[in-house]
Amino acid sequence: MQIRKLIVNAAAFGLVSLALPLLGQEPKPTCNHCSATYIPKSELDAYHQRGVESKLIDQEVRSVDVGKVQVGIGSIYRTEKTLGSSTGETVAEHEQISEIYYIIDGSATLLTGPDLVDPKARPADLKTVREQNGPGFGASSIKNPETHHLKAGDMIIIPAGTGHWFTKIDDHITYVMVRVDPDKVVPLKSEAQSHEYLNHPYDPAKGNF
Repeated sequence: MQIRKLIVNAAAFGLVSLALPLLGQEPKPTCNHCSATYIPKSELDAYHQRGVESKLIDQEVRSVDVGKVQVGIGSIYRTEKTLGSSTGETVAEHEQISEIYYIIDGSATLLTGPDLVDPKARPADLKTVREQNGPGFGASSIKNPETHHLKAGDMIIIPAGTGHWFTKIDDHITYVMVRVDPDKVVPLKSEAQSHEYLNHPYDPAKGNF
């Protein structure tokens, strides 16, 4: 009985010893003294206008380090003529970056799912891979996909490793994309870099200005 009491007391003392240091700790921010990032509507409108005029599907507005992760903001404009991709695959999948869409205007049908048909690694030298959504795969189709009918005001979250495929666009669809990049695989893009991009004529040969 005495031995059992000693064991119980020792266990209780151990728990108290572990808990006391934790009580003295204060929560620490995961991004220490970081500044907020403000993007005015006028800037987003300028990206949209350039997308329409220069037939650009995806433009990176910002890429910001917020501590444990990096967050990118993209301006996306798709039309019914942009179904598919320059590499020939219709499905896109990103291995390390998750994406969140907020639909501003238009409507489309988007299929999603993890089981890709005939996947092929996306070329590492693609601008979208290097600067926007990191390494991943293209594919010809998705097995047993989920179907989403997107319209203005909708949101959708596409985790890294999940294929996504626009099968129908009703004339056009415009959306803001938030990219979550925990491994920080794409470069940062500041407000100054954004303004420099917008203040120069678009040059298709360079892919920027």
